[in-house]
Order: sequence, then C-alpha cells, then structure tokens
Amino acid sequence: MTLLTHFNQTGDAHMVDVGQKEITERIAICSGHIEMLPETLALIINGTHKKGDVLSIARIAGIMASKKTADLIPLCHPLPITHVDIHFQIETDNSCVTCTCTVKTQGKTGVEIEAFTATQIALLTIYDMCKAVDRGMVIQSVQLMQKSGGKSGHWSHQPSTK
Repeated sequence: MTLLTHFNQTGDAHMVDVGQKEITERIAICSGHIEMLPETLALIINGTHKKGDVLSIARIAGIMASKKTADLIPLCHPLPITHVDIHFQIETDNSCVTCTCTVKTQGKTGVEIEAFTATQIALLTIYDMCKAVDRGMVIQSVQLMQKSGGKSGHWSHQPSTK
C-alpha cells in the first residue's frame, strides 16, 4: 500500500516536493450530477430561468474554480492549467444534469483536485441559481473517472460490480 505523501517522517503535514519529478502532460476527468424536480430542469432546458443561462454561468464558475484550487486546498500546488473543458449532459429521464470536467496541464503533479473542484463548483452553481425554485436538489456521485500522466501513468474508474 502506498503511504500518504502529505505527511513527513515525523507525521507533520507538508507540501510534497515535486521538484525532481518530470514534466509530463497531466489530464484528469471528473464527473458528477445534480438531481432536481422536472420543472426545474425544464427552466434550464428552455432557457426561461429568470437568472439567465444556468449552464453557461455554471461552466464559467467551474473553469474559474479550477484555477483557484491551490487557494482552497491547503497542500495543493498552484498549477499552470493549459485547458479546462466542462460538458453538461441533460438527462430528462432522471431529471438531472451531469457535469463532466476535463483539466489538463504540462507539469510535475496531477490535476485531479482541479477537476474535482471544477466539477463541484459547476454543480454548486447550478444549485445556487435554481435554489429559489427547488431547494431539494441533490448533488451526488462526484468522482474521478480517469487520470493520466506522471509516474503512476493512466488510471480509470472501474464501475462497482455490487
């Protein structure tokens, strides 16, 4: 089992030294979704929400959040992000919006936390914009779908067989 890297030999929290690592392309993809009432989803789909284009604003919020990750997560390295893509898929059968976020960099450490942050904030922005009409929305299943780059290489989420 791999040891936790954010603790030094005496057990104190510290920022990992990535200075000797190779620069590689790093990619992380996270996804999650927000469930809501069908009427709330209809406002988003039809563009009739009084606050405006919910998904466009959520996309911008997610992109901005990815760039602020190191300001929010104490031991996270500030990274020069080279690309952020946020895609929303509307699922009328389940009355939800799925957010998939891809973050890329050329660097010495991965962008998983940036992808998580972007996904969560995009979904939270949808909640914030729609809470006046639906306080019962639920954000869930936010997870890393895949990552690539660095010493550990490629990893991909394997669905549970439960």
